[in-house]
Amino acid sequence: MKLATHLGLNQRLCGMPVMLDDGTCTVSLKTVPEMAADDRGLVHGGFVFGAADFAAMAAVNDPHVVLGAADTRFLAPIKVGETVELVARRTEFKGRKHLVEVTGRVAGVEVFTGIFTTFVLDRHVLEGRDS
Repeated sequence: MKLATHLGLNQRLCGMPVMLDDGTCTVSLKTVPEMAADDRGLVHGGFVFGAADFAAMAAVNDPHVVLGAADTRFLAPIKVGETVELVARRTEFKGRKHLVEVTGRVAGVEVFTGIFTTFVLDRHVLEGRDS
């Protein structure tokens, strides 16, 4: 299966898809020094959230998928140099609405969980918007 969404993302900062199938995706995020929130190497959660969001979008894998809501939990800190594996699995969909569960692990330890509510639109979300 080929990735059909979020093709412009910087995969160094948002993670790289390593497995993609209908309704599922695994994204690997190798954390780098630019992600540090402090001088001890704590990774800012926004990078992990971004990779989890990317995994959820890729699990739906439609060019016009957008995020509507997210209920997330950060369960353990992540340090620069660690790799986070984010596994997304679509659990239900009805019409345009898709729910995707995402779990993140570092060396087998769960560090992140979330439920992402996504919507597939008929056209690009910015189409027709004034500049």
